[in-house]
Amino acid sequence: MDDFSEYVTARWPTLVRAAVLLGCNPPEAEDLVQTTLERCLVKWSRVRAADDRDAYVHRVLINCFRSSRRRRWHGERPSAVLPEYADVDPTAGIDETDAVMRALDGLPDDQRTAVVLRYYAHLNEQQMASVLGVAAGTVKSRLSRAVKALAQDPHLSELRDPR
Repeated sequence: MDDFSEYVTARWPTLVRAAVLLGCNPPEAEDLVQTTLERCLVKWSRVRAADDRDAYVHRVLINCFRSSRRRRWHGERPSAVLPEYADVDPTAGIDETDAVMRALDGLPDDQRTAVVLRYYAHLNEQQMASVLGVAAGTVKSRLSRAVKALAQDPHLSELRDPR
């Protein structure tokens, strides 16, 4: 179990951020990651034996996310401000974050998932294909379409042309 604890400690921030980029707010992202890691703990021997632990855990994360979005009721609604975020300046980086989130919201789910796995989780095409259960060529085409759409997205134009 020590290796599970080490894995969680090392990967928690990355997994939470990936969940936020998929479309969760921060408290939902933490809940989603907790659910993901609970499922991984139960099958830790299988996760440990996987060729790529990160790809395996991200696949569980994606499956948990999709399952949570299929339900009509999304569970409890956490408070707006958590104690650990109380001292954080709420305006820091809001414009950039808003622009990126709006651009990601404009992508179809499969393209958004591909962008998050590639550019945030830093999975390679083969790992992404494994996580998503599709061919590597499909991953390439999804990424290509997503990058093209993001390059033309008006929400990101202000970040490219600071005046």
